Amino acid sequence: MTLCPRVFCLCSMAVLPVLVVPSVRCQLASPPVEISEVTRPSTVPKIQPNPEMQGDLLAVRQHYLDAIAAYKAAPQDSAVIANKIGVAYHHMFDLNDAKLYYERAIKLDPNYAQAVNNLGAIYHAEKNYRQAERYYRRAIKLDPKSPLFYSNLGTAYFFSGNVKKGAEAYSQAFALDPDVFEHTGASKIEELSSTKDLAAVNYELAKTYAKAGLNDRALAYLRKALGEGFNDRKKLMNDPELASLRETPEFLQLLTLRRQ
Repeated sequence: MTLCPRVFCLCSMAVLPVLVVPSVRCQLASPPVEISEVTRPSTVPKIQPNPEMQGDLLAVRQHYLDAIAAYKAAPQDSAVIANKIGVAYHHMFDLNDAKLYYERAIKLDPNYAQAVNNLGAIYHAEKNYRQAERYYRRAIKLDPKSPLFYSNLGTAYFFSGNVKKGAEAYSQAFALDPDVFEHTGASKIEELSSTKDLAAVNYELAKTYAKAGLNDRALAYLRKALGEGFNDRKKLMNDPELASLRETPEFLQLLTLRRQ
């Protein structure tokens, strides 16, 4: 989920790939309550977290070095553990070590889609967008129902200049989860190479939301596109995805402001 594309997920600043980080739910104990020795139970069971749980708790608190030490005390034949170590290194912007552990996770379990996605995020961060696309497509093949993977793939396409394929991947991500871009931060794309690219991507996002009938979001992205220099009036007035949007006073107001 976006370090860059929920594209590494860091998964999210610019349209960056999103890292897939296994969620950790922890419930902190209540503050200790003093009780007299008379009422204190003779034996109090103590739950000692295993190394993986310790690592998860430390990672949640962003103590990544300590988390890595804890994970390394866990069995090292686990793809999940290798991926978690990779994520911790990734959060510290240590791309070399992160890559090593993602590759280790994939070697331990070639069908581990999360690690495959995260390795794609490494290549995205290195600006090797073609290689990033390759791993995102592989992750999608392993888990075709993940909107995050499609979002990351779309981001990689946009960064490599392929707006058409990027828009298609974003549309697939949106179809799986209409809130995917809000979750991953993929709506922020300030790191694209030019304002022309930025305008084109925001225009495609506007069309995606308009087609789904989410006019408020569509107008927000259209406003961004126009502000970044999108000026293809023919597309604005003829693209079928914007048909319903063109009937709104807000759309006409945007065009009026654009002409001023």
